[in-house]
Amino acid sequence: MGMTMTQKILAFHASTDMVRVGQLIKCKVDLVLGNDITTPMAINEFNKIGVDKVFDKSKIAIVPDHFTPNKDIKSAEQCKCSRNFAHEMEIENYFEVGRMGIEHALIPEKGLAVCGDIIIGADSHTCTYGALGAFSTGIGSTDMGAAMATGKVWFKIPSAIKFVLKGKLSPWVSGKDIILHIIGKIGVDRALYKSMEFTGDGIRNLSMDDRFTMANMAIEAGAKNGIFEIDEKTVRYVKEHSNRNYVIMKADEDAVYDEIIEIDLSKIRPTVAFPHLPENTKTIDEVGDINIDQVVIGSCTNGRIDDLRAAAKVLKGHKINENIRTIIIPATQKIYMEAMKEGLIEIFIESGAVVSTPTCGPCLGGHMGILAKGERAVSTTNRNFVGRMGHKESEVYLASPAVAAASAITGKISSPEEVMR
Repeated sequence: MGMTMTQKILAFHASTDMVRVGQLIKCKVDLVLGNDITTPMAINEFNKIGVDKVFDKSKIAIVPDHFTPNKDIKSAEQCKCSRNFAHEMEIENYFEVGRMGIEHALIPEKGLAVCGDIIIGADSHTCTYGALGAFSTGIGSTDMGAAMATGKVWFKIPSAIKFVLKGKLSPWVSGKDIILHIIGKIGVDRALYKSMEFTGDGIRNLSMDDRFTMANMAIEAGAKNGIFEIDEKTVRYVKEHSNRNYVIMKADEDAVYDEIIEIDLSKIRPTVAFPHLPENTKTIDEVGDINIDQVVIGSCTNGRIDDLRAAAKVLKGHKINENIRTIIIPATQKIYMEAMKEGLIEIFIESGAVVSTPTCGPCLGGHMGILAKGERAVSTTNRNFVGRMGHKESEVYLASPAVAAASAITGKISSPEEVMR
């Protein structure tokens, strides 16, 4: 019996030829990741182990991004704890204000994730790096602490759902629309502790930024990880960003899947997830008349350069509705610079938006865009749970950057086609 992409990567890192679903194995990891919320707790666990150094100072990354730049005294103390530990342990990949970015955009940009890696992070959206054909998944701070000491972690081998992507996307449809369409189709728990494996000829029509977005939101379907079959775009991206060796793992022809689901990309319309779950999806044609108060374009899901370009294409020559607060957050300093050089920042400011330094801020209701009671936001983030971005009686509608930008102009959830006529 053959193995899936994920199973092959796990077997390779456990130094075994074969694994089976449900088996417990111990794997070597290529990167351990933490942020300003989870790292201090991991440090406490690390200190309990009694070691005086990390397993490999080049294979740990700490990225303060959730409440940074520090929003209050508590967040400042969290960052200080992480910073002191990074300096004491001589951790090579510590990225803070000025060199920082949102962790799941920064890690691939810095070349710290390549094909065939195992990457664990004390953040649920660590699954993002599956876009590069890596096995990446979120873990708790206790596991992070142990992994910083040992370089190893236990996994239970997941089963898999295979998604066969066919065709080409229509204008104004992106990776965000695909993954919202899929989550709307399978729900938030049908992939629970499974690997979502993306393959098919349609992949070649997706940009790397599309793939990062889709892998990022695999967790919203309950998945252990999301992973893309590696193609020439993947290899080109890895070579441009990293000088590390990489391993290409392809699923065996006789690999076993719980389900095989075909997705015709040409039939997907711009899609919006209604409160209060990512599975509550409607196409833009079904949305109706919903007024909003705020738009957020950014996050580890949709703060990359393709996302900013899509938003700028819609906003150029338009003014944002005077009743709408629009916050745009490039995901890294490099992306911010690219956007400046391309004139995107000027477009945003002239349209009436505010542009922020890289931060997770509003996504988790941290800062830089908290919602008051009764307010509604269209956001390119990944979760719209009750109280996710502020008051428990606020509402979050998840959408692509193009839909978010169009909605900022009209003051209600709108299609970019409506604005660009």
